[in-house]
Amino acid sequence: MLGGLQDGDLETVVANGKQPTPLETAVPLMNGGEVDREKARILAEKLFKLDEIQRGDVVKHLDKDNDFSRAVGEEYLKFFDFTGQTLDHSLRSFLKVVVLIGETQERERVLQHFSCRFHQCNPDSFSSSGAVLALTCALMLLNTDLHGQHVGKSMSSSKFVSNLDGMNDGANFNKDLLKSLYNSIKNEPLEWAVDEDELKNVVNEDPGDNPRLRSKVNPFLDIPHDKKAAVVKNGFLQRKLHADIDGKRTPWGKRSWKTFDGVLKGMVLYLQKNDYRKDQHIIEEVVSVHHSLAEPAADYTKKPHVFRLQTADWRVFLFQASSKAEMNSWISRINLVSALHSSPPFPAAVGSQRKFRRPILPASQSAETLEHQLQSHAKMLESFKVDLENQQQSTLDSKKAKARDMEEHLQYLQHEICRYETYIRVLEGWKSVKKTGDSELNAPDLNSFDKAVCADSLGEEDDVDGMLKKSHSSPSLELEVAPAAVVKVRRNISERRTYRKPIIPRWNKEV
Repeated sequence: MLGGLQDGDLETVVANGKQPTPLETAVPLMNGGEVDREKARILAEKLFKLDEIQRGDVVKHLDKDNDFSRAVGEEYLKFFDFTGQTLDHSLRSFLKVVVLIGETQERERVLQHFSCRFHQCNPDSFSSSGAVLALTCALMLLNTDLHGQHVGKSMSSSKFVSNLDGMNDGANFNKDLLKSLYNSIKNEPLEWAVDEDELKNVVNEDPGDNPRLRSKVNPFLDIPHDKKAAVVKNGFLQRKLHADIDGKRTPWGKRSWKTFDGVLKGMVLYLQKNDYRKDQHIIEEVVSVHHSLAEPAADYTKKPHVFRLQTADWRVFLFQASSKAEMNSWISRINLVSALHSSPPFPAAVGSQRKFRRPILPASQSAETLEHQLQSHAKMLESFKVDLENQQQSTLDSKKAKARDMEEHLQYLQHEICRYETYIRVLEGWKSVKKTGDSELNAPDLNSFDKAVCADSLGEEDDVDGMLKKSHSSPSLELEVAPAAVVKVRRNISERRTYRKPIIPRWNKEV
């Protein structure tokens, strides 16, 4: 999914040059009655001023497919003045006010209201509101392609321009304009108006409805969560961003360590902050662990007890736990949840290009039994081993193969083999645990699972003297880690060397 639009919508909007029908003035109702414009205006004013209306409920009055909803949308957009603004600037200001939620068609209706209002404020900028809508949808797609969860390489500037050929009412948009919009979205992602009530206290919500949690980065990217799911693991974690989507290295300024209260519930890892003024937890980040792999970060030596989490979209996080036993417990339980609930991957895309593309990994939770999951993982493991052998052989035989593409494919196959081997191992360990309750994942069974899988690390922190100190106050990972011992080595005078440049006075230089 790109920008909340399915692949078919992308082909409709971009590939075939077919533009969505722009919003027009409300027409008479089927029974001959007219839309009550005054009521629509009054409701629109209440929506804009948030008069006894939650921000998340505003869009529900704008996205319906009826005449009154269209009239309310027209009146609501009159409170926005986009005169003299560029399209990307107007879109940013609009998205910071309106919480775009709902199905694809519903979100597109809201964008139709925006496109019509922008064209009213800037009639000379584009030929019609339909052209504005086509370009607006393209910008939404571009934003998700550059900064969202996608498979493959990001869209280039030239590809973005070519995809919009003939979209300006049969003509082409100005190339300089499209390149400017592309650079604007690339350098600064679109920011979204997020309904805070929807993101607060997700872990402690009442088990009623089961909506999908939306990412703070982009509400088009839904993260499945089950409010009825048991809490698998919780505790304080330090987190470091190591790689963004598709394994791209995280920029230097975003790689700092941050402390969170981590809660693994269902297939989602919630990273929370304590708000002591309100005595509650505020969710800062959510990480879906479907098809993910957790393992010790053996190559990271700056901090102890650090493990590595690679997600389905190839993001990489580093987490530091308070002890080795805690680190191994986090690793085993994350892998257990992923192995139990990850659905089989979709088949890889088939096309004329020979370039490697990773298959899409579904985020939906699998309803299969433990035995079926074991069988499925075993089949996938054997399949990847065969693919790896064939790929290695083809790499030796093919002299014209692209080295980077081959390396990426081999890296993917090796990662998948490691992941499925881990899944099978943890499921075998979970299968050997004698269950004590009716719940699938309860605390006593999980503790027994830790003892079975992580027996080598339990109690280790008591044997190692000086590594960690127990704290009975507010936990802090930084305070718990003892500074490394400094070993001083004495050297003889003959071993000491100086690299200081000799200073020669000016008046002696010639001599």
